[in-house]
Amino acid sequence: MADAIITVILTRLAEIMEEQIRWQVRLVVGVKKDIEKLTSGLESIRTVLVDAEKRQVKDESVKLWLEKLKDIAYDMDDVLSEWLTAIRKAKTEGVEDSSLSKKKVWSFLSLPCLGFRRVVLRRDIALKIKGINERLDVIATEKDRYSFNTLMESGDPERLKTNSYIDVSEVRGRDMNKNTLVSKLLSESSQSHGFHVVSVVGMGGIGKTTLAQMVYNCASVEQDFERKMWVCVSEPFDEVRVAKAIVEDLEGNAPFLYELETVLRRLRNAISGKKFLLVLDDVWTDDYRKWEQLFNSLKIGAAGSKILVTTRNERTAKMLRSSYELHLGQLADEDSWSLFSQIAFFERSIEDCEELEGIGRKIADKCRGIPLTVKTIGSLMRFKNSLQDWQNVLNSEFWEFEGAEKGLFPPLMLSYFDLPSTMKRCFSFCAFFPKDHVINANNLIKLWMAQGYLCPEKNVEMEVLGEEYLQNLAMRSFFQEIEKDKDGKRILRFKMHDMVHDLAQYLTKRECSVVEVDGELAVNLGSSYKTTRHLTLVRAEEFRFPTSIANAGKLHSFWVQSFFDTPPIISELDKIDPDLCNHLACLKALDLSRNRLGELPKEIGKLISLKFLNLSHNPFWELPSTLCDLYNLQTLNLSACDNLRKLPQEMGKLVNLRHLEIDCTDSLKTLPKGIGDLSSLQTLSKFVIVRGSDGETATCGLEDLKNLKKLRGCLKIEGLGCVKNADEARIAELSEKRHISDLHLDFNSKAQTGNQDEVIEALQLHSGLQSLVISSYGGTRFPNWMVSLTNLKDLSLQGCQNCTILPPLGRLPSLATLHIDSLHNLKYLGLEFLGATDNVNDQITTDSKDRSLALSSAENIAFPKLKKLKFSNMGSWEEWNMIRAADEHIKILPRLRFLKLYNCSNLKALPHPLFKVAPIRKLRIQNCPLILQKYKKETGDQYWNSISHIPKLKIS
Repeated sequence: MADAIITVILTRLAEIMEEQIRWQVRLVVGVKKDIEKLTSGLESIRTVLVDAEKRQVKDESVKLWLEKLKDIAYDMDDVLSEWLTAIRKAKTEGVEDSSLSKKKVWSFLSLPCLGFRRVVLRRDIALKIKGINERLDVIATEKDRYSFNTLMESGDPERLKTNSYIDVSEVRGRDMNKNTLVSKLLSESSQSHGFHVVSVVGMGGIGKTTLAQMVYNCASVEQDFERKMWVCVSEPFDEVRVAKAIVEDLEGNAPFLYELETVLRRLRNAISGKKFLLVLDDVWTDDYRKWEQLFNSLKIGAAGSKILVTTRNERTAKMLRSSYELHLGQLADEDSWSLFSQIAFFERSIEDCEELEGIGRKIADKCRGIPLTVKTIGSLMRFKNSLQDWQNVLNSEFWEFEGAEKGLFPPLMLSYFDLPSTMKRCFSFCAFFPKDHVINANNLIKLWMAQGYLCPEKNVEMEVLGEEYLQNLAMRSFFQEIEKDKDGKRILRFKMHDMVHDLAQYLTKRECSVVEVDGELAVNLGSSYKTTRHLTLVRAEEFRFPTSIANAGKLHSFWVQSFFDTPPIISELDKIDPDLCNHLACLKALDLSRNRLGELPKEIGKLISLKFLNLSHNPFWELPSTLCDLYNLQTLNLSACDNLRKLPQEMGKLVNLRHLEIDCTDSLKTLPKGIGDLSSLQTLSKFVIVRGSDGETATCGLEDLKNLKKLRGCLKIEGLGCVKNADEARIAELSEKRHISDLHLDFNSKAQTGNQDEVIEALQLHSGLQSLVISSYGGTRFPNWMVSLTNLKDLSLQGCQNCTILPPLGRLPSLATLHIDSLHNLKYLGLEFLGATDNVNDQITTDSKDRSLALSSAENIAFPKLKKLKFSNMGSWEEWNMIRAADEHIKILPRLRFLKLYNCSNLKALPHPLFKVAPIRKLRIQNCPLILQKYKKETGDQYWNSISHIPKLKIS
């Protein structure tokens, strides 16, 4: 970890020298020598850190030496951040005016226009650097006493291969345990009501949660219980949170309640008379009084209801009056070896496997049959290629380490110290999150960026590097319960096993603190927090901001975590003390999301080192203009700030801003003109247009998108209806923004001034687009470029009321989901929809018989990958024709699984050939009266027979 921080400092020093050359800054007298000395000293110390970090595990004095070194490194980071900000701020504010252009070299101290305050700042920086050098001299002297070995990392880590990820969650040797639990859960009792408790007891990492998941998802269990709920209890225990989590799992959303009795009443209503299975995972408390009200409410369930508990504590199982306890033991040797070899030998040749099997079995034996250990070491060995590398792991001294629950820390330590320093710091930062927290991967990467942990590489963005680190840590089994995107490529969310979290906490004991806040008393941050760099306050329902925050004045990260991490927002935190900003000058990441903040103090602009600011889910109307003084800001999250009316006018000053998240801000109807100058911007949730190119200059027009060339991910463009013509639309250069994957073109606008057919045709999009929504479009025809979107997977056409013809969407080779909504003038759907003709207009005739012409070629496959098709609110739609029976050999919708028709009141019939060729598994038809009248099961005629084979069929 110390190596990681020093790497950041050396990078920062290099930036300083680069800025000196770029802006021709003459350094303070003597500071250049101090920087050179500092760089040399840090480089020298870094050569021994690999050995020092390993020795600290057993040698407390070495650990103390490393802690002092980290304090110095953090302090140096703060000084350098302040210095870089001063240089860049001067540049941004236009210090280099006409007088400076004549004097090409300017002094960091002597420039008169900087004023006395800035002169003092520069002198203060010089003195701080000198003081840090003196402290580093002491550290260097102490280093020599330990006779550390000089070791360096062996170059840069190999870049991650995206196809090398394997699922290490597969279970070995638990079939008997699973069958026993299933039998106990399905057994009936003599009780006429209430529930039985079944407990799984075992040490950390033994596989309790995995076993419970296997049972929970078992088909026989699925069929036996009317309702199933899963709640991760963990610590700190809070009965309101647990009760709300159960209700949320039952109803799909968290209730807007926070009184226990009110939540329990809602729970009783949901389970009354129903046979349920409730899993309470990771239970720690053994105080029955805390469970009594909840359990009394659960007794209202039907006979045969069960509660499955996982816990490390046998006392907890007995306290919960378990009718059966399963004590989960270690894996058998062969099961352990099977799991280990599956991971460690992944993608190896048979010859390599045979060569490594002998030593591999010895390593597997050291894992003591603990699944988490086996997975961790197996994942580690995947990256070890030589026999000597395997021998080194077998003989590692970490197997003797007993710093935590026996048998777990050694493999975790082994895997951690095998990481390159860049990933060590990223992993250990995860101690910033509370145990069992579901970590948002995108958010974590932005926090890593804010701390300077992602050093940019040539042609590789920091965000891409962060995703690679995340994937690599997942491959090494540091993360679990990983949720990926629908393509299975990007990690969206994950958890850390609590033993892995314990390791992260062990590594950051003095740097990172997660503090549970009492509901009645403000937390008191004592003097022990003076060296804390990352602080999370897990607050209760009522929360007062700690007045002792000044004691944590060196914080780099500060998060006030919501009592519930999903809406509704329950918080009394409605304002921020301006004094906070005076005490936390070193802050780089601030998360105040999900509170009741009505406003931010103007002093927020004093947090000049801030790079990450999350203010999402707050009710403020506007932001102070001083927010634009945060020159280092990389991420600003304002999502779901429903009342937000406008952004500060000088947003263009935030030249380092990369992510501006403003989705779900319906009241935000304009964007300031300066947004178009933020050339580093990658995330812009929505772009609002309120004028034409010759309109009001204080707000954005479509032309302001032109310079935002790095935009990626999702973008919604609102107000396209006020774009006047094709020339204005082309200026945006959407076709050049090739990293945008999801695009929403919204034409809804008060001023419908332009020719929308012309405008949408000029908004030529790149062919790599994956998702497209077109809404409130007032034109009469869709653009020709739609059929060139060869990578498009999801398409939604909403409220395009003047369109009478759909484009040949069947030609889109990648389309998987299609939703057509509120096309009120569309009356007929035929071959033009399938893309079966070269000229769509050839098929649009008044004679419906001509509309069912056969496809001209059997080579074509209409909608080759479409799986879901939905039509809704199509009031004028009357006919849907496909092909004649003679041509049913032609492939149409060969992968369609789900079809839904909703509120299509004039649709007369379904296209029968479709149901003969498409493998539809689920058909839902609602509020389509003509269809309902014609397709009746009791008639048993040809209409009903054409769809009766569909497994999941519902017409209402």
